[in-house]
Formats: sequence, C-alpha cells, structure tokens
Amino acid sequence: MSKDFSPEISSRICKHMNDDHADAVVVYAKAFGGVTDAIAAEMLSIDAQGMDLTAQVNGEPVPVRIQFDHVLADAEDAHQTLIAMVKQARVKAK
Repeated sequence: MSKDFSPEISSRICKHMNDDHADAVVVYAKAFGGVTDAIAAEMLSIDAQGMDLTAQVNGEPVPVRIQFDHVLADAEDAHQTLIAMVKQARVKAK
C-alpha cells in the first residue's frame, strides 16, 4: 500500500500533463471520466488512487474524478499508468 503522493509530486505531474500533454488529459476525461462532450480538460491533482480533472463542456467547468485500476506505487508508476491509459483510450476510440 503506497502513501499518497506529496503535493509537490502531484503538482509536477499535473503541470507536465497540462503543459505538454493537454490532448491526453481530454482523452482521460472522455474515455475514463465519461465526459464525452469535453472540449478541453485540465488535471488538477493526482494521488495514489486516482486523478481529479476539470473538463470544459459547453463553456462550463465539470469536475471529473478518475480512479486508477490499481494503487500507484510512486511517480514512475504514475507515469507508466498515464501512458497506458492514453494508449488504451485511443484503441477504444477507434
């Protein structure tokens, strides 16, 4: 059982995802958060159990909580899990 991620790790991952992989964050909201009409999304926080996003739908912010399929061990596990989730979502979308 892992401890929750520190605020520093959470904010580092969120900043990286929002700055460099904004398209992936929208994919998470659509594929795993069920917000299929999201036009944009932002990762607010990440912890060992899941991530919190805010998705833009019709100009309104919609909170989205996505649970991971396992408890993350560390930041590297988060990195690998987020990559796997994008790949899985893109396969589903085809």
